[in-house]
Amino acid sequence: RRRFLAVAQRPAPFRCSSAFPFRAPMAGPPAPPVTQQVGRARGCGRRPEQEQLREAARCLVLDADGRSVPFQALYAEQKAIVLFVRNFLCYTCKEYVEDLAKVPKAFLQESNVRLIVIGQSSYHHIKPFCSLTGYTHEMYVDPQREIYKVLGMKRGEGNKVSVRSPHVKSNILLGSIRSIWRAMTGPAFDFQGDPAQQGGALIIGPGNEVHFLHLDKNRLDHVPINTVLQLAGVKTVNFSNKPQIIDI
Repeated sequence: RRRFLAVAQRPAPFRCSSAFPFRAPMAGPPAPPVTQQVGRARGCGRRPEQEQLREAARCLVLDADGRSVPFQALYAEQKAIVLFVRNFLCYTCKEYVEDLAKVPKAFLQESNVRLIVIGQSSYHHIKPFCSLTGYTHEMYVDPQREIYKVLGMKRGEGNKVSVRSPHVKSNILLGSIRSIWRAMTGPAFDFQGDPAQQGGALIIGPGNEVHFLHLDKNRLDHVPINTVLQLAGVKTVNFSNKPQIIDI
């Protein structure tokens, strides 16, 4: 058996497991659309009740220019991956969104899926955060955290839950120092959102059909990006810069 360095590798099929190991396959064919909640042993959120969904749908989010948009409008006509982040100063959110920026728009267009990030700061912070992370997909804010509350997203850290986001490269000390430095060097000492608020991942639409919901337990409990892409039927992305080894 010989071992060769290769730059392309067929992505491994998605499987639910308790450990949920992260793999970074190259772009491959879209996975079949998910039509039901996918359980995750480490703490998957539950399907929201219809009343919760109706209440969330009526909430308003703001775009980068301060224009209000009903939350429901983001997924009324097509499927949407909606990722709620903690705050724009959080180093884990910054590094997660930096990897979201690597998702090609062509992949989303091929699958007719929207990729949306929602924060909970003032809308004034959207453009600087997009510039900082290189993110060019859709981004909105929910300054009063109304949708976060309706969907039951946590506040505070679930320290007993041992998880590790594959998209966070900085350790907690270095990452925290960078976050504080960004706050101190900004125009005002502003955490750009509630620092205790946790985020989550939602795949929804068209209409009120919920395909997947995960509520983060703590700042590192992100659903791997390739997982949400596969669940939404979108091609996956290679987030590793290292050459991959294929056994043949």
